[in-house]
Amino acid sequence: MMGAHFGRGAMRWLRARDPGLNATRRALRTAVVLPVLFAIAARILHDPELATFAAFGGFAQMLLVSFSGSMQDRALNQVVLAVSGAALVCLGTLASRTTWSAVVTMAVVGFLVLFAGVVSSVLASASTGLLLAFILPVSLSAPASTIPHRVEGWLIAGGAAVVANLVLWPAPANDPLRNRAIVSCRLLAHRLRVGVAYASGDGGTTVEDRDRAVAAASDAVATMLREFYATPNRPTALTTSARAIVRLVDEIGWLATVLAVMPPDQSSQFGNTGICAVKASAASVLECGADLLAGQHESLASLDKGLAAMAAARDAMEAQALARLPLDQSTTGDSLTRPRRVVDSLEPTFRAQEVSFAVGELAANVRTAVAADRRTWWQRVLGRQPAGAAGPVLAAQQRAASHFDRHSVWLRNSVRGAIALAAAVFVADTTGVQHSFWVILGTLSVLRSNALSTGQTIAKGLQGTVVGLVIGSVLVIAIGTNDAVLWVMLPIAIAFAGFAPTAISFAAGQAAFSISLLVLFNLIAPAGWQIGLVRLEDVALGCAVSLVVGFLFWPRGAGAALRHALAEAYADSADYLRAAVAAPASAENRITAIGSRVRAAAAARRLDDAFRQLLNENGPRVLPMAEATRLVTGVAGVRLAADATLDLWERQPVDPATGAHAVQAELTDATRLVTDWYFGLAYALRARRPVADPVPQEMFADGRLVSAVRHDVQHGGGQPTPAAVSVIWTADHLDEVRRLQHSIVGPARAVAAG
Repeated sequence: MMGAHFGRGAMRWLRARDPGLNATRRALRTAVVLPVLFAIAARILHDPELATFAAFGGFAQMLLVSFSGSMQDRALNQVVLAVSGAALVCLGTLASRTTWSAVVTMAVVGFLVLFAGVVSSVLASASTGLLLAFILPVSLSAPASTIPHRVEGWLIAGGAAVVANLVLWPAPANDPLRNRAIVSCRLLAHRLRVGVAYASGDGGTTVEDRDRAVAAASDAVATMLREFYATPNRPTALTTSARAIVRLVDEIGWLATVLAVMPPDQSSQFGNTGICAVKASAASVLECGADLLAGQHESLASLDKGLAAMAAARDAMEAQALARLPLDQSTTGDSLTRPRRVVDSLEPTFRAQEVSFAVGELAANVRTAVAADRRTWWQRVLGRQPAGAAGPVLAAQQRAASHFDRHSVWLRNSVRGAIALAAAVFVADTTGVQHSFWVILGTLSVLRSNALSTGQTIAKGLQGTVVGLVIGSVLVIAIGTNDAVLWVMLPIAIAFAGFAPTAISFAAGQAAFSISLLVLFNLIAPAGWQIGLVRLEDVALGCAVSLVVGFLFWPRGAGAALRHALAEAYADSADYLRAAVAAPASAENRITAIGSRVRAAAAARRLDDAFRQLLNENGPRVLPMAEATRLVTGVAGVRLAADATLDLWERQPVDPATGAHAVQAELTDATRLVTDWYFGLAYALRARRPVADPVPQEMFADGRLVSAVRHDVQHGGGQPTPAAVSVIWTADHLDEVRRLQHSIVGPARAVAAG
């Protein structure tokens, strides 16, 4: 009874420290497989070279990587890691013959491996394993004749890793981001349906029901965003489906923001059938999209049908709005209230149109993700993409190109890491330490994005290493040369080394790894506890290299880079908004707007990485998490408003015969007013100057805007045109971006002053 109670308590503790038991799964799997590989190589084949690379290959390919996705995807990623690692083993062995070749090659390989992670979270998660495949051979100088033995050891470990991942406690197929997106879509759809039912006078729907639906949807989206930004790397791969799912995050977040600023759904006496129809059809699209993402065998044709119904409802609502547009000069009221009444009359329809656009964009990415998932194996091999989706090579090029910027945190970290690893190789070779591998590994394990974080990690790493040395030395002294006991201790030490960093702490992980290496090297060549002292000295040397590089290269880390990333992202997004408003005037303007969209997306990717890096740094924070997230997601709000404006005018192009120049001039003035504030924000962040107050509502000239619309109507034969509504809806998008200023000005001032 007591044992069962203890077991349940231990499992609760374990699940609290290791949600999903991913670290536990890796640790136990490695503890079973790695000793078997090592025993076969060392005791049956009697090949120390093979044994060493099989052991460390097992560490690299089973313990230091964690691939997600389907079983097929994980197996493919493991195979790619094994083959890529084998190539690096060959290169590292060839480069190990001279100091200069080892240093130069380490710098190049280090940069390429670290920077490659920017194009895919899969590559980012495998970077340590790939670096280990090069670090091990380059630090153990040997002739080219040893390459077959080394590669064989690495590939044996790789093959065992593939089999172990498929057979030994395989992780269930799980995509947390997709799951959160599904839940968010369903709850947002429920929110829309409850609002429609309440506005339509459904007696069974109360205001409390409406408020509960609003709260549930808001909580789901907030949870999705929190978990999305909590990961150190942007959770996407080069697969088409993964890229589409990540884009959903911005779109779901924006849809939630649009719904949050909509006036509460009123009871039936204030209801509008056109608006309710748009909301109901949008809810249907969201529900169908969630079912498709969940794999509930919905057809893509059902999604297309829902989108067509939503477009028809939006067109009907727009026609209704045109019929009610109070542009007549005789409208009651003075010269100040009449224009405001015209603009206000379109406010509810604008919100519904905004919802339909956000849901349409979201549905397009759902379609891409599902179509990519449903490709046949042969279509995947041939690289055939769903309609409108970029291939993985083009996507990788775009992501890499967006980070070739001097303010990119990822580029800086890659350069810093490459320099530190090359310096560690140089120091290890020139000082003649006994185990240069530990010097380089010590550098890799503690290098962080700023000098403060690196220093704190060094302290923890050395503390853990000392504790591990003491415990391991006591064990080795007590065990002596008893191989049987050492073999029993090896899987226990490996399991603890895999489990401790996640469930306990980085220092505990270093301690466990020290114990594992003491046992492992005493099985290869008995040296007693003294090998632990050598490890401590070498790790301390590697840590010193890392600390020096951290102080010399961008010592302030992601904090300073975040200001520059925010400045660039807001400036580029504002430039895109300005170009989107000007796009209807000419084909040349349209091309300019597309180029601005590409630059804005690239700046947003750099901001995403800077923000994630900051969240994973140690040290004080300038902003609470909620405010920092609001400042970062505000960029998406400006960019998506520009997307919506482009979409609006593509559906309702301006006819030059209606005298659209007056409208365009008025919109240009309003756009300049809004975007200039964001350009000023960018300057204030870069120069650390005070951020200006937001643009006041009074500066929006509704009267001149309505006069311009009336002018176009008169040139159009006296009848309202769809372009007239698009004009005011464009102004509403601009006003949305203006109102966004009030929510970000406080956090922006804190960042600029910090």
